[in-house]
Amino acid sequence: MHSLPSLKALTDFTAGTRTFFRVRSSAFVSRHWLNFRDSRNENGGEGASSSSNFGSGMGSEDNASSFLSRTQNYALLKPQMEVAAQSEDYEEAARILDSLKSFEEEEPVLRLRGLLKEAISEERFEDAARHQDELNEIAPHSLLKCSSNATTLGIRAQVRSVYIEGRSQPSKGQYFFAYRIKITNDSDCPVQLLRRHWIITDANEKIENVWGIGVIAEQPVMPPRMGFEYSSACPLSTPNGRMEGDFEMKHIDRVGSRTFNVAVALFSLSILGDESEPS
Repeated sequence: MHSLPSLKALTDFTAGTRTFFRVRSSAFVSRHWLNFRDSRNENGGEGASSSSNFGSGMGSEDNASSFLSRTQNYALLKPQMEVAAQSEDYEEAARILDSLKSFEEEEPVLRLRGLLKEAISEERFEDAARHQDELNEIAPHSLLKCSSNATTLGIRAQVRSVYIEGRSQPSKGQYFFAYRIKITNDSDCPVQLLRRHWIITDANEKIENVWGIGVIAEQPVMPPRMGFEYSSACPLSTPNGRMEGDFEMKHIDRVGSRTFNVAVALFSLSILGDESEPS
């Protein structure tokens, strides 16, 4: 993980940057996705199925692999469109844009999210339960938000992640996610953050544990009703993953007090974001 000290990086994070990284072979990748999409429709795959048929005939492991493959193709197409436009190959750019729109319209995870949200708002809870089960089958962690909020012993940890396209290289299997942490001391005692621990899991279920002293080279002290915010980042080899962790803290007004851990609840790292994100 890397900190994001620069003003530009922080601005990119909070604005949800849409800059693109230049890569090669735009025609090949766009054709690859078009053929991939067409073959799914011809074979009655996700793009052609009704929501009740998503994942039928496939195991959850196969569905997760299929979802990973689709999102990898999606991530590749976005910078390809910028390359085509900058090369003034507008026909190719239009083709890629059409592919991106088709993905967003046909992608089962995005469609099921929308159906789930609609069913809940209309109090069709049986439908909502079915859509949630289907989501869990085709992408087990697709219901996980790109944010979390947890309180431990009066210390609140809030986090939100976002995909940074401008610092990612999908063609090399490199995806860059930024996240912002807000820690608020809602207790009556001053506390100090001593250490951090992150558990990072990619879409292939590869787990990495990261430990460190403080956060961004600081061990901040937080008086009662005060807080601390910082931004950092996590590179990932897949377009989706998840993070959780904890901060080791101590009460600094109590001599000899024992340290305690403040949980950071599980949150998603996803190039697709989630419905709670601002448009």
